[in-house]
Amino acid sequence: MTAASPAPSAETVTMPHGKSLDVHRPAPGAGRPPVVLLWHGVGPDERDVMRPLAEAVAREGLLVLVPDWRSDEPDGGRAQLLASLEFARARAAELGGDPERLVLAGWSAGGSAAVGVALRPEVAAGHRPMAVVSIASRYDLPNRTTGTVPLADLTDLTEATGLAEATPAPMITLVHGTADALIPAARSRELRDALAARHWPVALEEPVTDHAGVIMTEYDPAAGRCRSSENPGVLAAGRATARAIARAAETQ
Repeated sequence: MTAASPAPSAETVTMPHGKSLDVHRPAPGAGRPPVVLLWHGVGPDERDVMRPLAEAVAREGLLVLVPDWRSDEPDGGRAQLLASLEFARARAAELGGDPERLVLAGWSAGGSAAVGVALRPEVAAGHRPMAVVSIASRYDLPNRTTGTVPLADLTDLTEATGLAEATPAPMITLVHGTADALIPAARSRELRDALAARHWPVALEEPVTDHAGVIMTEYDPAAGRCRSSENPGVLAAGRATARAIARAAETQ
């Protein structure tokens, strides 16, 4: 995965619970690559918002799965998120990826939901992803998968030593734009510091961009949603996020 693959392909499948999922495959010749399950943010059924980043990650040689989910469900989207995780585990090999190398990633509300699975794997039948990447999120509010607060979970799980050895803990990579006015980068720094204090493997990357730019998009006020961008700075920031995800897939 040192060189980007030039020509990924994509298709859409329907999961057993009825939601759509985009499959972004790397160029042929990648063997059985790691799998990235990439969750969008709080906007209902916005897997299309993640397409620019998903394509960039696929060019890094990874199989990328992007499901729809709805935050306006009575459970906040929990069942749909966890169903997509179960689907990714069960179907990764059939879709061409390596189910033993699963990276769980998410943006905004999807990011804290991914961290929730890492901290409380019982919500996913005890299965932890190989690594987690959380993009432009916050961790002081209940997340969408466990309904608990990640920072509080860290306090409850263990004392300040031995956590990484006891779990074992998957690497958590945080990516946060320094110009994010919606969720300040200080939120990711707070989690980084809390994880590091408990000897949990963690990294933080801070591209120079905003909340939308970190996933290679820009916010369209007229549409009330993010859309792909051709701004060179946004594209550079998104590629940095894609590379961070690719590096996370190399940690084991």
